[in-house]
Amino acid sequence: MTGERIELAVHDHGGDGPPLLLLHGAGRTLADWAAVAPLLVARHRVLAVDLRGHGRSPEGTWSLPEVLADLERVLEQYDIPHALPVGHSLGGMLAVLHASRHPDVTPGAVNLDGYGWGRPDQYVGLDPAYVEQRLLRVRKLAHSRFGLPLPADGLRELLAQQRATSARLGIPYELLEAGAVRSLRERPDGTLDVGPERQHAREMLAAIDSLDLFALFRDTPVPQLIGRALRPGPAIHGMEWFDALMAAYARGLARDLARLAEERPDVTIAEIDGTHAMLLENPKGVADAVLDFTSTAIPGPAV
Repeated sequence: MTGERIELAVHDHGGDGPPLLLLHGAGRTLADWAAVAPLLVARHRVLAVDLRGHGRSPEGTWSLPEVLADLERVLEQYDIPHALPVGHSLGGMLAVLHASRHPDVTPGAVNLDGYGWGRPDQYVGLDPAYVEQRLLRVRKLAHSRFGLPLPADGLRELLAQQRATSARLGIPYELLEAGAVRSLRERPDGTLDVGPERQHAREMLAAIDSLDLFALFRDTPVPQLIGRALRPGPAIHGMEWFDALMAAYARGLARDLARLAEERPDVTIAEIDGTHAMLLENPKGVADAVLDFTSTAIPGPAV
């Protein structure tokens, strides 16, 4: 069914200043903001949401107009239509899309490491045909993440993976555990899997692929903060080709972001010490970048 109304799960972190709406990435939940949000509330009213099909929010068909309408309803319910959206990964893309739809009331947008898989020409030093071939495999792997039931000992294995990630990246285990548990969804047959549901996940990934993000960045007529992770993700054993692919993409992103900043003086590029998991690895670095941006993007004594 299209046009269905989704009431999103919301965590109101409080605060009295200009409002911010925090948006997580694909397959993640509002728990990703647990360490960042407390650093923002001294100067902002802060809400975080679970996107449809994620965390505690209901499932629903996944299209960009519907997902953006979900966010608009949250802002209406809390009477903060002028909130500045702050998103990570997929959430960052949605933040800019929301601002592009409401430039009259939205003072700006923050996109933290939300670029999708980009264009083949952005993979500097690699043949575009090779990149296309590898991205087909990457997309297939991405599709396989969602909608498969956990085996009998799946939860134990999932939490063991979080402990390994904690040790490898220095992220407090409690943050990883909370996010992993919140991402689990119980299906009618009693099995657990990681949301969103498989068909909705396919719709979500197709929506991401449909975006021309650098055109969106250029055309959105409000100030933007665009964050980029300075460090690559952990190497994946047996997938050295993926590490090389991401290194080439990082070079292309750095090039294209520099050009964007030259074209748009109101676009700020922030290089954040961390991997794509920056919200959990370096919450202070993320919060500092956001607060520096809002101090100029949002006028008024509160910031």
